[in-house]
Amino acid sequence: MHRPSRRHLAMATALAAATATAAAVAVTTTAGASDSKEQAQSAIQGGKAKNVILLIGDGMGDSEITLARDYTVGANGRLNMDKFPLTGSYTTYAVHADGTPDYVTDSAASGSGWATGVKTVNGRISKTPGTDKAVPTLLELAQKNGYATGSVTTAELTDATPAVLAAHATDRSCQGPADMAKCPSDTIAQGGPGSIAEQSVNHKADVLFGGGKQRFDQKVTDGPYKGLTVTEQAKKLGYQVITDHAGLKNVKAGKPVLGLFASGNVPTEWTGKPAATGGTDPQRCVTSNPNRPSTTPSLADSAAKAIELLASKQQQKHSKQGFFLQIEGASIDKQDHAADPCGQIGETAAFDRAVKVARAYAAEHPDTLVVTTADHGHTSQIVPLEAAPPGMSSTLVTNEGQQLKVNYSTNTPGQSQEHTGTQVRIAGQGPQAYRVLGITNQTDLFTTIREALRLR
Repeated sequence: MHRPSRRHLAMATALAAATATAAAVAVTTTAGASDSKEQAQSAIQGGKAKNVILLIGDGMGDSEITLARDYTVGANGRLNMDKFPLTGSYTTYAVHADGTPDYVTDSAASGSGWATGVKTVNGRISKTPGTDKAVPTLLELAQKNGYATGSVTTAELTDATPAVLAAHATDRSCQGPADMAKCPSDTIAQGGPGSIAEQSVNHKADVLFGGGKQRFDQKVTDGPYKGLTVTEQAKKLGYQVITDHAGLKNVKAGKPVLGLFASGNVPTEWTGKPAATGGTDPQRCVTSNPNRPSTTPSLADSAAKAIELLASKQQQKHSKQGFFLQIEGASIDKQDHAADPCGQIGETAAFDRAVKVARAYAAEHPDTLVVTTADHGHTSQIVPLEAAPPGMSSTLVTNEGQQLKVNYSTNTPGQSQEHTGTQVRIAGQGPQAYRVLGITNQTDLFTTIREALRLR
């Protein structure tokens, strides 16, 4: 008689508990939470995913989510990211070179955690903490297993979060061929893979959309593409290069696509007065940024096109495998650093519209695992109106016509505000989504996606 192993018994127990928990949540939630009991039950199932869409709100801790919810849809409203059937939390700490915890992570170490399953030191891109050796990433494993791959961001494509999938670097600053001062062993001259920009196009991911044109305009200094810009290198490798919404709309599947929609980071969607010492007068956010060109694609539009291109490629190939796509709302973090609540809320709302795109695709393709999470927590805190915080604060007038005070006090006023070491939300739907339940580790997300796509 076959006796189930301890591992199988543990998994069966966990699945049973997850089923009971999620079903109870789905039945008892208020309007606007998880969409249905059936959706929650289906998300508990294991099985193989054909596609995975991973959405990262950079710096999007619970405070940032709550602030965007309160301002845009009301305290009792629900964002698209609130509607996933299964929700948990994960820890975000980095490590020192000796493996001991570093309690507050940056985006490089945190992203490396889910991209490789290995925690590393702050500032490092998908390399080990002690020996500085490259570790295979989800994107690399997905390509090896026949999946189409893509990365979409509102940051530079060479910034930490997109870089962790498509590059290995000793330091996150080594973005272009002219930026290699902190990565001497990674240079092509020393037998390394080159800058993050060079590595990204050499990987030939099917879709790369974001900012950072300034990095790709740098000239390659060594190797077979010496003297060319990285953009020219990309074209030699077969990339279609686009720079605006018209290009995004008209590009066709069949060849890889490099979308460079800004010289640096993609400009924010909203503007407003930043927080100040002693607070600000009550303000409404300006929902159009005069410094954002009208030709700039939204994150939702970029996400929708990326999904279309990746799915079309696999259909053209008659592949049984689907795609792996990461989508990052990067400037939630960047505006949090700047103590700019309106910029921050606008980027969270833009990210939430991309979440809606991903979930709409999954509704038609239930063999798609969709996960949304953050890389780390951040500084903004909603405080009472009568509070007099020692740092910087701003008072907003929400869409409900109420005043809300947000405080930034993780660094001296005038300095860049800091990440926090708190656990952050992770939510999911589709095959293997039950793995997000409870309190997990950031590196467990690597295992969730690897198991969903059966990457070996």
